[in-house]
Amino acid sequence: MNLRHKIKSQITIDELFENNLTHVFSQTDSDLYFLVDLVHLFRPKNPKNVDVISISKLLNFLKANDAQRNFLKNYLITILQNRKFTNFLADTGILQNTDFMFEVKSRIFAKILPYQPQKETLEYILNQVFYRSSDAIWVNKIPMDELKEFFELVAFSDIYASTEQDTPLMEIISSMGLLSQRMSGHAMDSEVLMMTPEFSNLESPFVALEKELYAIFNQIKSNENHFISSDNENYKQVLVLHTQCKEYIDKAFNNSSKFGISLRVNQSLLKIRQQLHRIKVLLPLITVNNPSEKVGNTINLALKLIKYNCHKNNVRQLIGESTQLISYEITQHTAKTGEHYITETSKEYFAMLKAAVGGGIIVGLLCVIKLLFSKVETSDFGHAVLYSLNYSFGFIAIYLLGFTLATKQPAMTAATITTALDLGMKKRHKYENKHSSFAHLFARLFRSQFIAFVGNVLIAFPVALLIIWLVDVSFEVNLAFEKSSKLLNDLSPVHSAAILHAAIAGVFLFLSGIISGNVSNKNKHNNVYYRIQEHPFLKLSFGEERTKNIANWFERNWAGVVSNGWFGVFLGSTASLGLFFGLNLDIRHITFASGNFALGLYGQKFFVDGWTIFWSIFGIGIIGFMNFIVSFLLSLGLAFRSRNIPISELTLLNKAIWSYFKERPMAFFFPVKE
Repeated sequence: MNLRHKIKSQITIDELFENNLTHVFSQTDSDLYFLVDLVHLFRPKNPKNVDVISISKLLNFLKANDAQRNFLKNYLITILQNRKFTNFLADTGILQNTDFMFEVKSRIFAKILPYQPQKETLEYILNQVFYRSSDAIWVNKIPMDELKEFFELVAFSDIYASTEQDTPLMEIISSMGLLSQRMSGHAMDSEVLMMTPEFSNLESPFVALEKELYAIFNQIKSNENHFISSDNENYKQVLVLHTQCKEYIDKAFNNSSKFGISLRVNQSLLKIRQQLHRIKVLLPLITVNNPSEKVGNTINLALKLIKYNCHKNNVRQLIGESTQLISYEITQHTAKTGEHYITETSKEYFAMLKAAVGGGIIVGLLCVIKLLFSKVETSDFGHAVLYSLNYSFGFIAIYLLGFTLATKQPAMTAATITTALDLGMKKRHKYENKHSSFAHLFARLFRSQFIAFVGNVLIAFPVALLIIWLVDVSFEVNLAFEKSSKLLNDLSPVHSAAILHAAIAGVFLFLSGIISGNVSNKNKHNNVYYRIQEHPFLKLSFGEERTKNIANWFERNWAGVVSNGWFGVFLGSTASLGLFFGLNLDIRHITFASGNFALGLYGQKFFVDGWTIFWSIFGIGIIGFMNFIVSFLLSLGLAFRSRNIPISELTLLNKAIWSYFKERPMAFFFPVKE
């Protein structure tokens, strides 16, 4: 038989059976072609757009043709008997490795070049017949009544017929036993135990679950009916223990707020959760309360096997499940930090202005230092190092001195406002006007950003101008003369790629927020601050009190220092990387743009035409907007995802913000009484 020809041709059920009726089948590759072609007859082009998939044509054909029905019965028995699927049920769709990147690469590779199991397994047949990831969608749209009728027509035996080796029921029992053993082992891992100190003096529910399951398995094997009822005492105990195991994992995940969590531990817990869910799915298959349930359970097993096979290489689901908790912990840190960036009272508002002024002074100095570094004779890599050091030390100084860099705020405050929205959604009876409350919070956020921008931009300009004038007066050299045209041209959104470069800076602002949260989470998980506090050498050298103060300083500041340092590296090395790859890459930051505008004007002795001044000032505003909107939206998207808030909420929030803006526009720029 030619598989390619069969699939492409418009063959009918009659022709398919007529072409194969006299063929003697065995468990070989070529003999799967008939089943492949039969399934293809009912496979729709767009499964998601079809409500119901009917196999009534096949049922009517089998009713009208006894010979063909007997042929199909014998064919299916031949190719399906004694097919193993223990490992398939225990492995497919479940994390196989706690190394996240290894798992992602394995699934991507399997999508390109699918894994092919041994030919004696049921998974091999599923791979060959239901080879499309969408097959699980349309198969589950076949009415159960039609599936049961097909089951009867081909005289299938249900899974409770025997407990002999390699029979379906024994494969189910073996896979459940394998899953329970694996869970018990993973739950005893030291990193997992560290996440659940509440259970340290209690018997592991996973071990107890394993014992109860094996008690049930022994009953099924010795029972003439080969199944148990849902009233079975051991079965009831299994359900209780399963709930306890689930609570154990939930507690471990919840404790991440106390102890932090690594990606490896997250993957271990996620794997146990998936194994628990698989056991929960399989448990109903070993219980029968009514003889009529036997056929339904058998069909459900088949549907589940098809579904697991189709979804086993789902990369999107893997990334989503694996990164949600990590992203939550990261945004939790940024949310706490972001609370300090949202002003409420007039006192806080003007304190933000004062902090922004301090940030503007340092940035003005950094602009001149970068201009000096640009004159150093070195390679592009050398310039990247010098610029990165300039930015990094400057940003760290701003952070440690308590000053503010306005564009650093959106990445922090996005998580804060999302936390407030999440609280409103969870306690809806207390927060009936959560969208209105959110609009008020956003207004406070916006005016905080506004005054921070004002403080940064208005101060960076005169500071940079003053410093370069002092240098000119002291050393009689105009440092900005050679680069003045480029400094002014780079600000124009129409004469340069300022918008793109500002968006790149926005991405880096978002990444710096991620780094801050990640460092905080890792340090918490690894007990870094406690290790410093109890370090014997430090206590001997500085004393207990000073060592404790050092630990407290690291706890308060280290995440911010690291994130600001990396932010400086990102900004300082982008242009050099662009030159290396031959791409127009660079960054534009609103505060530095203000300082560079001053340097450009001084470099040209202020002999600049009106259009240049217009496009420069307009460009500074556009750069600031792009810095803000890109970093804010990326951070907001991450925060929404980490808390499972639907994107549809944005529409309602936008309406609430717009309504409040029309009602009180000044509240978005200046502190007003609510």
